[in-house]
Amino acid sequence: MATSSPVSTGGLHWRDAASGESRLPEELTSDSDLRLLLELHAQADCLVTHGGYVRAIAQKRLDDILQVGTVPGHQDLASWRQAHGLPPQPAICIASASLDFTLPDSTGRYQQQVFIATGSQSDAARRRQLEREGREVVIAGAGAYVEGRPLVDALAQKGFRSAFLLAGPRMLETMLRDAVLSRLYVTVTHRLLGGESFHSMIEGPQLQAAGRLKLATLYLDFASSNGTGQFFAPVRAAATASVCKRSRP
Repeated sequence: MATSSPVSTGGLHWRDAASGESRLPEELTSDSDLRLLLELHAQADCLVTHGGYVRAIAQKRLDDILQVGTVPGHQDLASWRQAHGLPPQPAICIASASLDFTLPDSTGRYQQQVFIATGSQSDAARRRQLEREGREVVIAGAGAYVEGRPLVDALAQKGFRSAFLLAGPRMLETMLRDAVLSRLYVTVTHRLLGGESFHSMIEGPQLQAAGRLKLATLYLDFASSNGTGQFFAPVRAAATASVCKRSRP
């Protein structure tokens, strides 16, 4: 059986107190940070995202980056996938407890394999509706929410070796608690922010030993497009034994 090795990016987001929606502060974004994210995406067999991101695409609050090589200035990443024997586009896994979303049209245009992961206690009627629409639904958790180990096992059964998590704090938490996260990629911008309503890169009770990380490499970007420097730090989860490696684009 293939081994699926999830990697993730993490970050701080502002929270709108009225709507409950969150967004990445513009002060923390840069061209190089986007490039690094897209390079990680390009290496994945499967992109794991969540219902909130898919809803944000439909509402035009966030850009659709579910495909490789479609962002202007980064089309070379599609050629990199081809040169390394990967399918033109990664598969898409949408993790959702509510199952309240509409798939972006782009997944059909690019003929991507799409499946939906949810917990066994999610809405059974909604699961059946999705299956009648031809969607594959995978149970990956004992409650309503997706859990790390069952999801990774499901990805491995499908033959995926590398998964990129474009998801939120809850997904990162369960991957760490279940000791199935290979690497976490963190960008630290050299800038101080104010504000009172925000959420960090992880939620839930204290992680204890599951939260121990080991620095793999540290890069310094002196001339980021946002006017400040930044660190780019791939770190390994101390409790995870194996890491899937591919050469960088």
